[in-house]
Amino acid sequence: MKCLLTGANGFLGKSIAQEISKKYKLFSLSRTSGEYKVYLEDGAPDFGQSFDLVIHAAGKAHSVPRTKVEKLEFYKVNVAGTENLLKGLEMSGLPKEFVFISSVSVYGQETGTDINEEHALEAKDPYGVSKIEAENIVLNWCKSHSIVCTILRLPLLVGKNPPGNLGTMIKAIDKGYYFNIAGGRARKSMVLIKDVASFIPLAASVGGVYNLTDGVHPAFSDLSYAISKKKSFNLPLVIAKIMGKFGDLLGDKAPITSLKVKKIISDLTFNDTKARKILNWNPEPVLDFLSKEKNLN
Repeated sequence: MKCLLTGANGFLGKSIAQEISKKYKLFSLSRTSGEYKVYLEDGAPDFGQSFDLVIHAAGKAHSVPRTKVEKLEFYKVNVAGTENLLKGLEMSGLPKEFVFISSVSVYGQETGTDINEEHALEAKDPYGVSKIEAENIVLNWCKSHSIVCTILRLPLLVGKNPPGNLGTMIKAIDKGYYFNIAGGRARKSMVLIKDVASFIPLAASVGGVYNLTDGVHPAFSDLSYAISKKKSFNLPLVIAKIMGKFGDLLGDKAPITSLKVKKIISDLTFNDTKARKILNWNPEPVLDFLSKEKNLN
């Protein structure tokens, strides 16, 4: 069987490629490598063949846009890029199964616990909105063509050499300037990329919308300890708030702002019971992985 994987060169994409290639003849699409070197936002690709399974992991990652151009980029890559991919598949031959990699950002929540798939999609930021639009496009397209559709809403991704906030945290710990705020008690959902990759072949033939987490939702203090093997310095909340106020004057480039403080001290966890019940989702706890990993960078 043949599988097309978009975003094959990304942090998650590389792990998916490794897993999928065990069962499928893999064809990869990315901007710089693979069988199809394509910028999806520029137009519909000509694949010249059909695929049994398509995994759409390509997209512009979550970040804070600073200009109108950067905001538009989320739409171009995540929405228009998805539309162009589907047009290309229509021309070359429809797949039997389609998996779309989405994000828990679609819920639009900065705080909350045990949020499940039935929660309203309330994102207002450009990234979250673009993921909602892309989800709807994929769901409608799959329904109209009788294609089994799977959507995975993922939280913070964990693995070796992680990008984003986790990568920044690891580097700060390595350099000795990381600190927890208010005891680091806030819990966040996260999941290992290797577990997401192994879940995809199981879910693809069943379909559905799933949150995926490790089920533990570690606190910042536990996370930093698992990485550094020692207790991190704690910054009292009152001092953090004062620093955040000064950071507000500098803007988003400041290492700490009031908004960042609020996010760091707030729980944000998601419920993955649906995946556990339907497809026996049983991932490795992130803390176990981090504790035994010697080199995360």
